[in-house]
Formats: sequence, C-alpha cells, structure tokens
Amino acid sequence: MEARKDSGRPVSRGEEHGRLTVSPDLVIDEREIEERFVRSSGPGGQNVNKVATAVQIRFDVRRSPSLPEAVRERLLRIAGSRVSTEGILTIEARRFRTQERNREDARDRLASLIRRAQEAPKPRHATRPTAGSQARRLESKRRRGGIKASRRAAGDADE
Repeated sequence: MEARKDSGRPVSRGEEHGRLTVSPDLVIDEREIEERFVRSSGPGGQNVNKVATAVQIRFDVRRSPSLPEAVRERLLRIAGSRVSTEGILTIEARRFRTQERNREDARDRLASLIRRAQEAPKPRHATRPTAGSQARRLESKRRRGGIKASRRAAGDADE
C-alpha cells in the first residue's frame, strides 16, 4: 500500500486515485460511492463508544454509468435484500477496529459482488433422460402402484 498524496490515507488493492478497479475492463468512479462512518459494536473497548469505525457504503446500482446493463441486472438479483427499492446497494463493514480496514473491507466486498455479477451464467442445454434413469423411474412407479394395489385389495375384502 502506498500513501495517497491528497488525503494521506493508504491506497488499497484495486483502488487508485478516485477509482475502484473491479476488473481490468470495469472501473467505478469514486463519486458513485457514498461512504458514512458510524459507531460500531463489538471489540474495541472504550474506543467503541467514542470513535465511528464502522463504515456504510452506498452504491446506486440503477443510476451507475459505469455498469453495463447486463451486469446491473445480475447485480440487483445477486445483492438481494442489500438493495433498496430505489436500487441503492448498502454494504456495512464493522469487522475490524479501524476505519481504514473496515473501509477497505467494504470496498472489497462491493468489488467482489460486482465481479460475481460480471460473470455471465452458463446457458443450460436441455438433455434427455438416459434409458437407465427412465427404466428406474418406471420400475419405482410400478413398485409403488403394486403397494397401493395391495392395500386396495385388502380394504375391499372388509366391505
């Protein structure tokens, strides 16, 4: 990690000068990501009550000019309940005791979600059931039918 000139904070993996590099062909501008630091629960002793170390990242998936349409749709589906009805993806990171590590963790999680959305699903090719599987299926149906028929025959004799 190298120190950034403008803010003095270190530059994490995949991040350089106001951009979050998700993959070689997809870069998200820093202005599209909104960060908020909030107080965190968990480890940290008295520091927890004084310092806002947890980070909340908000990324507007629907209005992002950086995302191709196919990636946008898959990301909305993959993110699930983390996306609001307005299409804003929210990621909270509070695993670490420092703002910087939580910030890096949240950005890494955002990048990995987008990377997953970039992978196009493999198209499913319809296949036919094998002769053996068809035979097994029909045999089990015959067996089950025989069991039910034997119940019926026993029940009919009582009436």
